[in-house]
Amino acid sequence: MIVGKIISLDIKQARKRRFFEITINDGSGTLKCIWFRGLSWISEKFSLNETIAVYGKIEFYNGFRLIHPEFDMLDDNEDPINTGKIISIYPSNTDLKSVGIDSRGFRRLLNSAIEKSKSSISDFYSSKILKSNGLINLNSALENIHKPENQRKLDNAIYRLKFDEHFFLQLILALKRSNLKRNKTIKFTNKDNFVKKIFNQIPFNLTNSQIKVLKDIRDDLCSEKSMNRLIQGDVGCGKTVVALLAAGIAIDNSSQVAIMAPTEILSEQHYNSFKGYCDAVGISCELLIGNLNKKDKDHINERLKSGAIDIIIGTHALIQEKINFKNLGLAIIDEQHRFGVEHRKMLIKKSKNPNVLAMTATPIPRTLSMTLHGDMDISIIDELPKNRIPIITKIVNEDRLESIYEFIKKEMKEKRQCYIVFPIIEESESLDLEAAQTGYENIKNNIFQDYKIGYIHGKMKKDERDVQMDKFINGEINLLVSTTVIEVGIDNPNATVMIIENSERFGLTQLHQLRGRIGRGTQQSYCILVQRKNTPIANHRLKVMENTLNGFKISDEDLKLRGPGEFFGKRQHGYLKTKIADISKDLDIIKFARNLAFDIVQDDCELKNPEHKNIKNELIYRYSNMLEFIDIG
Repeated sequence: MIVGKIISLDIKQARKRRFFEITINDGSGTLKCIWFRGLSWISEKFSLNETIAVYGKIEFYNGFRLIHPEFDMLDDNEDPINTGKIISIYPSNTDLKSVGIDSRGFRRLLNSAIEKSKSSISDFYSSKILKSNGLINLNSALENIHKPENQRKLDNAIYRLKFDEHFFLQLILALKRSNLKRNKTIKFTNKDNFVKKIFNQIPFNLTNSQIKVLKDIRDDLCSEKSMNRLIQGDVGCGKTVVALLAAGIAIDNSSQVAIMAPTEILSEQHYNSFKGYCDAVGISCELLIGNLNKKDKDHINERLKSGAIDIIIGTHALIQEKINFKNLGLAIIDEQHRFGVEHRKMLIKKSKNPNVLAMTATPIPRTLSMTLHGDMDISIIDELPKNRIPIITKIVNEDRLESIYEFIKKEMKEKRQCYIVFPIIEESESLDLEAAQTGYENIKNNIFQDYKIGYIHGKMKKDERDVQMDKFINGEINLLVSTTVIEVGIDNPNATVMIIENSERFGLTQLHQLRGRIGRGTQQSYCILVQRKNTPIANHRLKVMENTLNGFKISDEDLKLRGPGEFFGKRQHGYLKTKIADISKDLDIIKFARNLAFDIVQDDCELKNPEHKNIKNELIYRYSNMLEFIDIG
């Protein structure tokens, strides 16, 4: 920033471009300030011999100069608002050539608004809450976020406004959790018949982590309060077996179980996993997906209604209005982040206060988990089966593909199987599908013409896809070319190699999910990440994949890189609407805000205390669209 007197000013012409120029002198030399836009407006601002403060990035071109600097007229009696302090930058809503408000205009308007509104803005926290949580009052926060006196006051304002956003999100969760805990349900006290029979059918020992999670579930189901639990576990950790045993407890207590999965492939995978155990112990288990004919759907609905079906597994077809249960006691929702709030609500409404068990193979960072699933009890399965060999992951450029293909041929000669995955990104789905088709034809006709090659993608008819999948599982196909449709729900222990094409286009969490399709048997497995474009972010992302198999570390990094809005893609339900809060970086603030929210709800679950009146009003203002899920009178 430089303070000096204006010694010249003029509108000038250089080639075909006009510009306005002033020259200032601060006693040590001269500096030119130049504006290329808004000439009529800016040229009327200055007069000779005025004292001016200017701020900007210095350039040198026939002397020192600033292009479009910030400035304040110091001969005015007003306090400078554009220089000499920490200043706010606002987006301009129009080009200065037309009438509009630029960053300077916003500063002037907000400066006036803050001064005039100081006496009319009341805080929604009591002085006791402010003091105990180290928060400045709302007036100070609003003033110092726009025109801070110093860095400390700016930091305090940022902390207060971040705290507010996290607090009201956590308050919603605390109220939802309180409502759920007040919902009474039937105690599942009988737990020895089908559970023992299923347990005796399992051909392997459960891990300590699985046993601990089962104990959490048993404790919930033996309570008169509805279970609302999320099982988090990395790919291949054995969540399905835990869900099967939980279903056994419900069936022992004459209740039905619904298992809802986001895709037909995953639904079919669960059905195939459950069916063998169920048939062996006398449990009736059926599959309900969208492409069943009307006659079969009606038959299933009749049997559900009569109680003849113990376990029903399906997709969104389960939440159709005509689907009814005799006694739904346990709803299991797999990959629950792929369903919207309304979808989960529709399944739960199929019965009065059923127990809810959600599962996800997408490791969720702690900050996001506390915000997305803060109303749920969380159990984590953090052990893999003992016989798993760690997957080796390598990044390669396309010039190494020939040697990679030779390695794949060697694996296939050893009777092992492989995947080659092409990206399907929502924004360019049709182009990606075309590229995947071209890649498949090249692989089949030119590279692996001596091997049996299969191909599946999400747009295929179910029957065609099922044929390909069955052949792959049965070993009739050596190599499966696929889009991301295999991300969840495919279990082939004989698959040992996965090539992921254009891996730089994937998010870290999706890459980790894809990699989880291999390494499920007793042979060494390899994940090859083919990188076709080099950027700093892509390089960093793929290096993370190469260096760790820990899904929670990967998801933490993914959240930092992409933010919560993109972490789960377009399907993620959307109440994470924040202006200043950063879910990936605000762990300490989230913890403090969560503690306050849950303490308030524990003492005053309907926010009727006079001390909480303004908090309740602010909650209604901020989240009126979420209030149907809670009860605050």
